Amino acid sequence: MSAIFEYIIAAAVVLGGVFGLVGSFGLIKLNDAMSRLHAPTKATTLGVGGVLIASMIHAIVSEGQISWHELLITLFLFLTAPITANFIAKAHIHRHETPESLPPAGEDRIWATHDIRPEEQPAPLPPHN
Repeated sequence: MSAIFEYIIAAAVVLGGVFGLVGSFGLIKLNDAMSRLHAPTKATTLGVGGVLIASMIHAIVSEGQISWHELLITLFLFLTAPITANFIAKAHIHRHETPESLPPAGEDRIWATHDIRPEEQPAPLPPHN
């Protein structure tokens, strides 16, 4: 195996590890269920995908043939993660949480965020027509 393939494989593993770490950190630190959907469906999926792609490259370079199991796992992961996130989001929406239970909107006053204390909130914007 040439050095360039070893560097490519190492970069894919490290990149996958970084995405996995960021996704895990986001899952722990984000406050509500809708925010937590982004961590496992995006960052962690890319993390596992990076490691699987590195493993596929290693199999191609060392054995000279594609690893069909890893390719199918990668495709299955990339296809099912968004569908799972959609179902989780629908379940969260069907819990019927009222907007009053959400934190006040942030700087742009359109989306609810946790960056401004309620007593520091500016006056609400008038409704859009």
